[in-house]
Amino acid sequence: MTTTTPMTHRQVLEALSGLLLGLFVAVLSSTVVSNALPTILTDLHGGESAYTWVITATLLSLTASTPIWGKLSDLVSKKLLLQIALVIYIAASALAGLSQNTGELIACRVLQGIGAGGVTALAQICLAAMVSPRERGRYSGYFGAVFALATIGGPLIGGVIVDTSWLGWRWCFYTGIPFSILAIIVLQRTLNLPVAARTTKPKIDYVGALLITAAASLLMIWVSLAGKNYDWASWQTAAMLGGTAVLAVLFVVTERRTAEPIVPLDLFRHRTVTLAAIASVLVGVGMYGATTFLSQYFQLAREKSPTMAGLLTLPMILGLAVSSTVAGKLITRYGRWKAYLVSGTLLLAIGFGLLGTIHDDTPYALLALYMAVTGIGLGLTMQNLVLAVQNTVPREELGSASSTVTFFRTLGGAVGVSALGALMSQRVTTVLTDNLAKAGVHPAGGASIGGGEIPDLHKLPAQLVPLVTDAFGRGVGTVFLLAAPFALLAFLVVLMIRETVLRTGAEAPVERPVELVRD
Repeated sequence: MTTTTPMTHRQVLEALSGLLLGLFVAVLSSTVVSNALPTILTDLHGGESAYTWVITATLLSLTASTPIWGKLSDLVSKKLLLQIALVIYIAASALAGLSQNTGELIACRVLQGIGAGGVTALAQICLAAMVSPRERGRYSGYFGAVFALATIGGPLIGGVIVDTSWLGWRWCFYTGIPFSILAIIVLQRTLNLPVAARTTKPKIDYVGALLITAAASLLMIWVSLAGKNYDWASWQTAAMLGGTAVLAVLFVVTERRTAEPIVPLDLFRHRTVTLAAIASVLVGVGMYGATTFLSQYFQLAREKSPTMAGLLTLPMILGLAVSSTVAGKLITRYGRWKAYLVSGTLLLAIGFGLLGTIHDDTPYALLALYMAVTGIGLGLTMQNLVLAVQNTVPREELGSASSTVTFFRTLGGAVGVSALGALMSQRVTTVLTDNLAKAGVHPAGGASIGGGEIPDLHKLPAQLVPLVTDAFGRGVGTVFLLAAPFALLAFLVVLMIRETVLRTGAEAPVERPVELVRD
């Protein structure tokens, strides 16, 4: 059997520079708009539902495309796929910056999610192909640090852009383009991975991708409209949930029969993969669903500018950066990872629970503490769920297994953002209506503020501003409170994962004969 010489630390770092640059771009695509969205949607006349769909559209396409990228990475050049994903991201970003209405923006965000999904999944897969599971812990810490840097930089960059009159919000989408071009160039020069030469044409499970996308979309449409367009307990609810169940069953049947399924069900013969997938869904609900609304809290409940909203979230991001980096180094040194997953999910549940108590007048010192606890929990959890799975499966399943974990995390996030956004909108509308009634203001004059367009506090009558900030403060607190049980369930699931010491050598050999060539 043909073997390859392991990459030196310097070669890994050189290749890692391109991967991390690509990851930075992918994360930036979500975070750069977080603080700018209230301004963007005010300009495009979008409401709370548009707010959540601008985010969930990206998550949905990222979710659906991730397993396809993972499957392709097991079949063809990983470097080429990563560069293609970056090109898709560049095109989508340029188009998003030209959007004239929320419909166009959401469509461009779908395309952007496809590119970001490829970058996010393939960066993890390329790292797994370069180094052993034992060494991977240290480099995974770098991934967490870059994730934190992009999460820090994104809102700040977006806030500064929005607050700079001669730039405008459209530059939030143009900003990632030069980074993407640079990532493509760096990857071309530094990333060289062995690929398996195939005598048969790769087959992609498009039917499976369509079915899982349709199932997730129908579920998201239900949670977005329930309670507003129809009652939660109604025939529409029954029809949509029933349709989702049917599509899910058809998806499983399709995956069992297709030669190269988008989500190989055989992966779930591994106990760790199954439990990590469940935990990823639960973590995704909290991670994406809850943190998405922090920018709304600071801008609409605390009356802060987009730039200040980014600065005020620093405790959470710094907690994430430090915990992921330190945990990565300790995992590499001792080869143990379960303790970090257990403590991370527990801290995540505690952090969300604490953030569930916030109001518009909560002292910032307490907010900073709550955000730091949440950030530490995220840093200990995200990369290590992928690491645990990569340590379980043989080499030829690394791509599918890694992308499956990401797939379930973003699936949970897509549904979580949509569901929590819908519940938040209802909560804000209810509280605001009560506030207006108590203040003697006719409800019809302000009810649309909570359930309609995103309000511009600077344009509201002075007597309405405290009523609106109170409503959004309570609404966002409700979002975090609802996210806490999901993190607690993830903690219980992680407890059942069996720890195996990280391997220090190469992964299990590929079962089929392959001829190794260079990208």
